[in-house]
Amino acid sequence: MYVIVDTIQFLGKCLYYFSEAFIFKIIPLKRKDVAGEIVLITGGGSGLGRELAIHFATLGSIVVLWDINEEGNMETCRLVKEKGDVKVFAYTCDCSKRQEVYKVAAQVREEVGDVTILINNAGIVTGKPFLDTPDDMIEKSFAVNVISHFWTCKAFLPAMIEANHGHLVCISSVAGIIGINGLTDYSATKFAAFGFAESLFFELNLIKKTNIKTTIICPYLIKTGMFDGCVSKYPFLLPILEQKYVAQKIIDAILEEKVYCTLPKVADFMLYLKHLMAPKMTLAMVKYLGGETFMASFKGRMKPNTLQPKTEEKHQ
Repeated sequence: MYVIVDTIQFLGKCLYYFSEAFIFKIIPLKRKDVAGEIVLITGGGSGLGRELAIHFATLGSIVVLWDINEEGNMETCRLVKEKGDVKVFAYTCDCSKRQEVYKVAAQVREEVGDVTILINNAGIVTGKPFLDTPDDMIEKSFAVNVISHFWTCKAFLPAMIEANHGHLVCISSVAGIIGINGLTDYSATKFAAFGFAESLFFELNLIKKTNIKTTIICPYLIKTGMFDGCVSKYPFLLPILEQKYVAQKIIDAILEEKVYCTLPKVADFMLYLKHLMAPKMTLAMVKYLGGETFMASFKGRMKPNTLQPKTEEKHQ
């Protein structure tokens, strides 16, 4: 009897939430105010992190920048200050090192306050076939792209839980929902980052901390420099995305408190097909979209005055 009642309640909730989601697709969601919120962005020294910092500053947020690249971080700080009377703080931090994360996090709490929006954006890419990927770069990819999320969340989530207020943002990737040729280590880390963020979303809701929001971003390749040299076979279907466009979509997703945001939308369709089709059909789709060749001319971020890709940590 209990099973029947429980099942009816479950189906009723499913119908209610489905209707709610459908209505919100038609009626614009109310966007939350982030003025005064303390927004910490890892990998803020360049690329997408820099664009997000500028966006949040214009919304009146207090911006905290973390990056291993001090020079790039200070340049972002300068660009943010150009937006007017804004508060921005820059800290040099290697997010892959647990004790360094905890040390710099303590500085932020003391000098700025409790972080209320945490954006885990720092990332690196090796861009080599699996057997050509050096062991140390596999370890580094995991340390930067996913394990660092554990340390930053450990550092800042307790204050959010105490206040039942906050927002966790995970910059994953389309490569975190669909495995991509030539990106075995990167794709694995982005799958892991997605899983970590999604698990936290469920965990926080089950302990009734529903005012701590979670947003998981899964963009296709972005023109940040990380994927220089990559080409899209059919750009009208899967374009390499502009930084400003992606940053605006991320801001929209955060302000509308969306849990999932995939860019471009065709990637959602690809994901549905992946689960519906036979594996060989999925492989055919990947080949059709250029999965065999898009990494063939990969360069990545380049060292100044050389043709060798950087192997050291560099953020999005």
